[in-house]
Amino acid sequence: MADMRVCSLDFFPENILIEILSYLNVKELIRNGRVCKRWRALIKDQTLWKSVDLSTWKQVSSRVLWALLRQYLGRGVRTLHLRGLLQSARGGSFLSGPWLQTLRSKCTRLCRLILTRTDLRGLHNCSLLPPSLQVLELHSCEVPPGFFIHNSAKPAQTEQTEPGEESQSSSCGSVLETLILDNVPSFTDHHLKSLSSWERLRHLELRDMLRVTVAGLKGCTAPSPHALTHLTHLELEGFSRQQMTALALADGWPGLEQLTLGGREVNPGLLCLNRLVGLRCLRLRGCRLTEKVVLRSCRALKELRTLEFLQVEFAIEAEREDGKSENDMMPGLRQALSSLLPKCSVLFTQCTVLVLAD
Repeated sequence: MADMRVCSLDFFPENILIEILSYLNVKELIRNGRVCKRWRALIKDQTLWKSVDLSTWKQVSSRVLWALLRQYLGRGVRTLHLRGLLQSARGGSFLSGPWLQTLRSKCTRLCRLILTRTDLRGLHNCSLLPPSLQVLELHSCEVPPGFFIHNSAKPAQTEQTEPGEESQSSSCGSVLETLILDNVPSFTDHHLKSLSSWERLRHLELRDMLRVTVAGLKGCTAPSPHALTHLTHLELEGFSRQQMTALALADGWPGLEQLTLGGREVNPGLLCLNRLVGLRCLRLRGCRLTEKVVLRSCRALKELRTLEFLQVEFAIEAEREDGKSENDMMPGLRQALSSLLPKCSVLFTQCTVLVLAD
């Protein structure tokens, strides 16, 4: 009994402790950093700060952001999710120019930034965002008129670039590959045209963009000088019937390979797919469709390899209801698509069937 030793966390190697600490959120990490000097040093290990989610922390303010940036955030950060003060009773500024400049100098490997309910109207454009960004998501945010204008001015560097790292003198728009905009009320046709200078932008998602007009979408199709010909992935959700018809305007979107359509007014967009002959992946989400519309829209898509229906409600006639089974809700549609597009994989996920009355 005298030889028995009491084991505690002090006997664990650092790599095991860091693995355990990786299951904690940001608030819990900071609290555990007050246990002792060893734990404080462990908490600052950059492997724990690869993905930082502050969206659920209700008391985040500019003061808290500065403290996190000075003590914890560094070169290990890859993903950062912030929730601003827009529509909050506290109000006030959230992201300042000096804080963003410090962020771009310390977090040189930050590749994904997610902003929710953040007021960005205090920034003239996106040039203050880290140039290492590859993915930018704005959810219920406000942006100034010139936010997406490509700024070619080179900001002053605060640190020397290490060997093997890309130069940080370029702006965010020059390297951004994915832009996701969800319910951004101030986003207009002018913002959409500004994206034509983002040469590496391949993936664009627009959801519930009320101020984007048909004329604005037409201005981003070929042969317009503001055409987004570099896009390979486009997602439109919550658009009106008139907005959906923009898929067939002018010369269309010649380089598009993946398309996602969602919302109540998907049918007009589907009927315009004959211009997207090079489309390889089509996803339809949260809409009501009929077998006739699907077959008619997919007839010209000979290069299609994946067709996915996600949370789609299919309207069928009452006398045809007996043909379906629990494993296949739309056997007739699946068989027809198999004959029409033999090289295409068809997926049904969380779909339902609506039986029409006689």
